[in-house]
Amino acid sequence: MADFDPIRELDRFATALLGQRSGMRLMPIDLFREGDHYIVHADLPGIDPGSVDIDVDGQLLTIRAERTVRGREGVAWIAREREGGTFLRQLTLGQGIDTENITANYSNGVLAVTIPVSERARPRRIPVATDQGGDMKVMGHRSGDAAPQDLGERQGDQGAAGGQKSVSA
Repeated sequence: MADFDPIRELDRFATALLGQRSGMRLMPIDLFREGDHYIVHADLPGIDPGSVDIDVDGQLLTIRAERTVRGREGVAWIAREREGGTFLRQLTLGQGIDTENITANYSNGVLAVTIPVSERARPRRIPVATDQGGDMKVMGHRSGDAAPQDLGERQGDQGAAGGQKSVSA
């Protein structure tokens, strides 16, 4: 048996009663971090890929898509739950995001948006120089070789798509 959602049912009832089918719709998403990228999966079944519009304005990522419902003349509808209209989702990006290299792919009704972490925001080990008998030796690894556990304990929440990071001494 499907879960009963009273808010969704009330919205459906109001839409059917008032005939408002052109309002903004919220698209369900999954957001996760994989390596040096954040990934957004947005459910957009039945959307024409040409109607999908993704833009970045400062630190605001906006995903917009349009679904048009084609009516059939001369049929008696038993149920009609696949609504048309504009679907919208906005995400605030943190400071450590490479907004120039965001990519998107639409496949099987799911829009995948890949948001890379900028090179400056990636964890890295800082080399330590020592002076032993006039020779300078560099200890450590190249930038980008450090694993997160090499940087010490992190505190705080990374947040959605690139929150601030804290490093304790």
